[in-house]
Amino acid sequence: MSAPDVRDVTLVEAVNLALTWEMEHDENVVVLGEDVATNGGVFRATVGLKDKFGFKRVMDTPLAENLIAGTAIGMATQGLKPVAEFQFMGFIYAAMEQIVSHAARMRNRTRGRLHCPLVYRAPFGGGIHAPEHHSESTEALFAHIPGLRVVIPSSPSRAYGLLLAAIRNPDPVIFLEPKRIYRAVTQSVSNNGEALPLDTCFTLREGNDVTLITWGACVTETLQAADKLVEQGITAEVIDVATISPLDRETLLCSVAKTGRAVIVHEACRNGGVGAEVAASIAEGAFLDLQAPVVRVTGYDTIMPYYRNEQAYLPEVGDIVQAVEQVIAL
Repeated sequence: MSAPDVRDVTLVEAVNLALTWEMEHDENVVVLGEDVATNGGVFRATVGLKDKFGFKRVMDTPLAENLIAGTAIGMATQGLKPVAEFQFMGFIYAAMEQIVSHAARMRNRTRGRLHCPLVYRAPFGGGIHAPEHHSESTEALFAHIPGLRVVIPSSPSRAYGLLLAAIRNPDPVIFLEPKRIYRAVTQSVSNNGEALPLDTCFTLREGNDVTLITWGACVTETLQAADKLVEQGITAEVIDVATISPLDRETLLCSVAKTGRAVIVHEACRNGGVGAEVAASIAEGAFLDLQAPVVRVTGYDTIMPYYRNEQAYLPEVGDIVQAVEQVIAL
């Protein structure tokens, strides 16, 4: 019996590992995007794939996001399972017509005759001193669209398992990778092809006093805040939403029913953010359990600033601790 293949990898390496596994085990999986083949992508998430699988399965495309999105749809409807990369989330808007009007609607439009098993990958969020179009956190745009799944990993193990699940899903998935933590931490990952469930929140830490709800890179600061709160005798339950659409409301409501308080943390701007949907779900489903109003810790309703002011935009550990102190005091 062979020894298990366990590797210490970063989040971006876990993405590469998942792509490699699925391409080895399913010849219909193909990868396409700008510079993904010869250069391995701007963050090297696809490095080595062209050498291993050839140019027919790992394809560099022109700098044309609309073309990338549309080509992937055509491939998906004809039996392939494309994984298309947009270099940065801020470049994805040129492809919105294809994603919203066609990929998301294909199954409904054809009454189930055609479906669209594709994944659109994009690095997203701030924290790496990039210009504003390279630092977007506009996941709420896609969470609003019926027919799309929106998945955001927060660690190497979840990146590996969730990407496998996304590729195997019969409908389109927007897979947003928080580049701020691409190489921030190394984690042991079993390279065994086991997927994690989509549409499910992950409870990362048990607690009784407050529920901290977050996703993506903000999981890091939220866990750090939970550690600091222990010094004050406050135990926080930390939930990684992971799939922001469709939303696993049951896990969130069960946690709030236990703790009676909720703080939502996300990097995206506040107005119309996914945090508002989470807060509304809690108000509808757990209002009588609440001992204090739901509080949000978010980015600002402005364009992501350039690197000199970038850190002032991002939610920090102190902001989360202060929000928890606020709800505990009520």
